[in-house]
Amino acid sequence: MEYETRSGTEVPAIGLGTWQMDTYTAYESVATALDLGYRHIDTAQAYGNEFGVGRAIAEAEVDREDVFLTTKVLPTHRSVDAIVTSVEESVERLGVDAVDLLLIHWPNPLADLETVMGGLNTAIDRGLARHIGVSNFGKDRLDRAREYSDAPIFTNQVLFHCWWPQRDLLQYCQANDILLTAYSPLANGAAIGDPLLSEIGERYGKSSAQTELRWVTQHANVVTIPMSTSRGHLRQNLDIFDFSLSRDEHDRITRPSYYRTGLSMLRGQLGL
Repeated sequence: MEYETRSGTEVPAIGLGTWQMDTYTAYESVATALDLGYRHIDTAQAYGNEFGVGRAIAEAEVDREDVFLTTKVLPTHRSVDAIVTSVEESVERLGVDAVDLLLIHWPNPLADLETVMGGLNTAIDRGLARHIGVSNFGKDRLDRAREYSDAPIFTNQVLFHCWWPQRDLLQYCQANDILLTAYSPLANGAAIGDPLLSEIGERYGKSSAQTELRWVTQHANVVTIPMSTSRGHLRQNLDIFDFSLSRDEHDRITRPSYYRTGLSMLRGQLGL
């Protein structure tokens, strides 16, 4: 496993995302992932599966302090009190004293960003979270969030894959010591079987999915949270740190495409 370290905290470069998992599925997947060696788990209030995630962590033969746990606040919570109350409820569902990382899930144009960041900071002050961050923020909004926050912005969790490499945002994060947490790194499955990824991966005895995940994790300041419910795929996703892509291979894989990104997002929304 490789790690990124921010604010004295090590974050495993590969974690497990639990989007589109119900509580039971999340329980099964997190339990399997922890058994295989995962120590980075991501959930959200919007997913409705925090109870299952927390139960899997509680029952695992892994110390709580060894698991980096993230949850995300619904952006419909627009006041400090509403945000803090929702985090108290999340912590209770998860069965933990605090989460390691608390994010606002996406920008709400009706919410005051300074108030939102105040709510996240209050959650830290009350011992409900160790670190805070944002999700789905562009560079300008991320810059303003930093201005409004007393605590450092630990991460910005965003869509990131070889067809959506987010170069400007990544450079901003790298310049300001902010992690970029990549969700949907396999482009909702579109990267699986991609001819170029398959060709390059074959040189290393790796699948197209493993090659794409290595492309993601070879970026400085980037960690990722691919979603999987299959024990075999979970094991394969973890098995990517015994090879490195060359600069030429890395550059060839990077193929920005609005078209392919749009198709992959539609695929994800339809659950294909």
